[in-house]
Amino acid sequence: MQSYDWIVIGGGITGAALSYELAKQKFSVLLLEQHPSLQGATRFGYGGIAFWSGTTALTRRLCAEGIALHRTLSGELGASTELRELDLVLTIAAGEDPAAIAQSYSHFAIPPRLVSVAEACELEPLLNPDAIAGALTVKHGHISTTAMAAAYIQAFTRLGGTVQIDSAKALLRNDSRVTGVVGEANTYHSANTVVCAGAFSRSLLKAAGIPVRLYFTHAELLETPPVALQLRSLVMPADTRRFQLEADSSTAALDPLWDQPGHEPMPLILDPGAAQLLNGSIRMGQISRVLTDLNAPIDAAESEGKMRRNIGAVLPALESLPGTWHHCLIAFSSDRLPLIGALPHTEGIHLFSGFSNPLAIVPPLARRFASSAIGQKDELLPDLSPDRFA
Repeated sequence: MQSYDWIVIGGGITGAALSYELAKQKFSVLLLEQHPSLQGATRFGYGGIAFWSGTTALTRRLCAEGIALHRTLSGELGASTELRELDLVLTIAAGEDPAAIAQSYSHFAIPPRLVSVAEACELEPLLNPDAIAGALTVKHGHISTTAMAAAYIQAFTRLGGTVQIDSAKALLRNDSRVTGVVGEANTYHSANTVVCAGAFSRSLLKAAGIPVRLYFTHAELLETPPVALQLRSLVMPADTRRFQLEADSSTAALDPLWDQPGHEPMPLILDPGAAQLLNGSIRMGQISRVLTDLNAPIDAAESEGKMRRNIGAVLPALESLPGTWHHCLIAFSSDRLPLIGALPHTEGIHLFSGFSNPLAIVPPLARRFASSAIGQKDELLPDLSPDRFA
């Protein structure tokens, strides 16, 4: 019966990056992923790297570390993450005050530049000029989320790491210590276990008697096949409502609802935007719902119609493109910072989840986590500890 130094639960971007960094530090690592090909947020991510968006000393430093690491990551991993820099166009809806919205971005590390309707349409000719009062623009990183995860996992296996396709059903406990994972096919033993299972992390930990302030949205998007039409930029609304939705639905007062299926703490929101991958396919949407049931039913046809109408108002050429509705779950915390580190009151169990701006900061935080695992003191990780909400 083999025992590992670390078991990492979840093979998306977070789990893949962390597995690689732990293996680099010479730990024996088992990566558990339930799907042979990724199905969650990594599979359907837009790929944006908002390295300009730090608003505190902590997030500015992590974003700067993140983009620096991204620029060397393909070479380090031996496979392309498809990194490039594009213009991000943050549309300001007609009737809104461009100056006021620009002011709301003034505290970012690199504040986006306010441009006129004409300048916005030069940056992105597919925009409908009648739908906007102007836009903000800033350079934005972009990668393929699936290519990045695959590159990490390939490098991880070259270091001797093990990938096992199995679903984590429960945590194996011995009194106050987690000693491994009970899968559907086998039981796996380890000195340490780290949960990188996104939206599923809360329920897995709760079943083991470990409460955590972690939440999730049901995100919906449309994905086209490769198309001839070309988006020059990444397009998102300047007044993005997802972050406010996350804050409003994750208060301490509402926390008990998240352990009961069937609740919708806040109404859905729709942030119409689009991104095109290097292969020519477009991902556009998105609707975000806070439904406390991981398997809540959603009317796909109704959602698709709503998204097409809203996207079509801003980018008319995209409204009728052939595409398929998709749905995934996105984890978040109540303060927009991830939950990283050992969980209180139980030994051997750690969390690495809840990223609101994942691609910008997952790579440096995975590296910092692995360094701390060999005893190196880290000055940033204590501020992200899960016990800050205890």
